[in-house]
Amino acid sequence: MTSTISRLYDSYPLAQQAVTDLEAAGLAHSNISIVANNSDDWHGQDGNHDRTDGAKTGAGIGAGLGGAAGLLTGLGLLAIPGVGPVVAAGWLVATAVGVAGGAATGGLVGALTNAGMSKEDADVYSEGVRRGGTLVSAKVEDGAKGKFEAILDRSSVNMTDRGAAYRKAGWQTFDPAAKPYDADQVRKERQVYGDMR
Repeated sequence: MTSTISRLYDSYPLAQQAVTDLEAAGLAHSNISIVANNSDDWHGQDGNHDRTDGAKTGAGIGAGLGGAAGLLTGLGLLAIPGVGPVVAAGWLVATAVGVAGGAATGGLVGALTNAGMSKEDADVYSEGVRRGGTLVSAKVEDGAKGKFEAILDRSSVNMTDRGAAYRKAGWQTFDPAAKPYDADQVRKERQVYGDMR
């Protein structure tokens, strides 16, 4: 049997390290997904802004879903309802894009709940990505779950605390019709949680 484990990171470099550590521990990149907020256009630094501009206008951009050289080299851009432009790769992305066409709850929430996460937790994770975070999800054999959870837990967000902070500030649930955060809002959100990487 397999399980899906997911963690949120306040910065892409922290998530990137988690993916690298998962692969070094023997998890195939085909079992890992990454979804990173791109509101501040960090992925457009290679000079190719056409992909990012299309994502910002809401057009779904075909993402490279992994590749022979590893998951992180297969990153592509797309837009997710309520989240906005993201840089993503992996199996969860294909699910999110497929669900985004008709799911009332939004593509990322639908993909996470389809992977076994509760709706309440999926809302908090999706809101975390909306606010500038990076989500890493992994499909693992049940017997190795503890090993891979320990790797993902190293620098991930405590989602119970983060969800409580969102609710204290007035947030209730993920809204796929909400306006995505812009670069300034993402920067301010990262300052609140002390991570400016």
